Amino acid sequence: MSGPLSGVRVLDLTGVVSGPFATMFLADQGADVLKIEPIDGDITRRSRAPIGKTNEFSALFISSNRGKRSLAVDIKHETGREILTRLAGQADVLVQNFRPGTMERLGLGPDQLRARHPRLIYVSISGVGDSGPYVKKRVYDPIIQGLSGFCDIQSQAVTNRPQMIRTIVCDKTTAVFTAQAVSSALYAREKTGQGDHIQVAMLDTMIAYLWPEGMMQYTVVGAEAASADPNDRPDLVFRTSDGYLTCGTISDSEWRGFCKASGDPELANDARFATPSARSVNATARIHKMQEYIVQHTTTEWLARLDAADVPCAPILRRGEIIHNEQVVARGIIAEFEQPGVGRVRQPKPAARFTVNEATIAGPAPRVGQHSREVLRDLGYSEAAIEQMIEDRAVRAAG
Repeated sequence: MSGPLSGVRVLDLTGVVSGPFATMFLADQGADVLKIEPIDGDITRRSRAPIGKTNEFSALFISSNRGKRSLAVDIKHETGREILTRLAGQADVLVQNFRPGTMERLGLGPDQLRARHPRLIYVSISGVGDSGPYVKKRVYDPIIQGLSGFCDIQSQAVTNRPQMIRTIVCDKTTAVFTAQAVSSALYAREKTGQGDHIQVAMLDTMIAYLWPEGMMQYTVVGAEAASADPNDRPDLVFRTSDGYLTCGTISDSEWRGFCKASGDPELANDARFATPSARSVNATARIHKMQEYIVQHTTTEWLARLDAADVPCAPILRRGEIIHNEQVVARGIIAEFEQPGVGRVRQPKPAARFTVNEATIAGPAPRVGQHSREVLRDLGYSEAAIEQMIEDRAVRAAG
């Protein structure tokens, strides 16, 4: 298997998206990721409309679990816990996102496993952390959007009603933070020989993620009331005569470029927009003024004008247009492969492109327990023992 993490063994005890998406990034970069699933499989196999002939896959599951192996085991069963303990002895990384305290009660907590395996990098993903009054809450992405300020940033311009963003941004951002932290811990272990316990809370992640521009007015202590809300302005979605585009005019040269593209020589003389600070103070008026010009011509015509004037711009694509967009096609961002039981599927290639240690999509998503027998054989269990585990429903094996 290629990639910078080739040779790294990861035990993935996570479900839904925040954990599986994180470990999928590690698989893309060459790690051998063994997904530890419940006997009935990860909930995302069936929490969205199933696809294919076997009802084992959803599009969400494939897009969060490609390139992994699957061992289906009941970790509440004594045999299941024994298997996990053995696997931990061979692993470099273990990632879990059960509620705080669950793994400790099963005898598989970070202190318990790392006492026996000090090189193990143990990762605990949670909603709000392992302390505080919300620690026992059941947490999904919308809960964190509400707590982190994300909904407030998305508030409607007129009513100020908070709004959710229509993607599981908290889950997926937490996944990226987690994958980065694992890489750092692996690097540190090469120098010290010691593993670590990494805790990543979705709430911590999203507050850190939003802070640079989303919390500007709260950055200077004591100056909160005097600072303008940086989000108190329309967004940069402009309607053209036949669609939508976006463009930005932060610098003086970009504003002059837009004025030139508008074809109105008087626009450049408007004092409200003459300097960066003036354009910031009068952002709402500026954006509304831009819209007056943009709606008069087609998207294609405006993009040509703005590109000629070196103004940052792009069409706003509908999701069905993305896979055919000329830049996406030129970069080869979308790959296709066969997903057994489903058919041909599309997936984005790994976003980080390595020149020497190439990251690649390692393969399709696994069936529930597709690799159970081979994993147990590698651990030294006999065929008879494996069959008994399956009969006892401590383990499930596909096919």
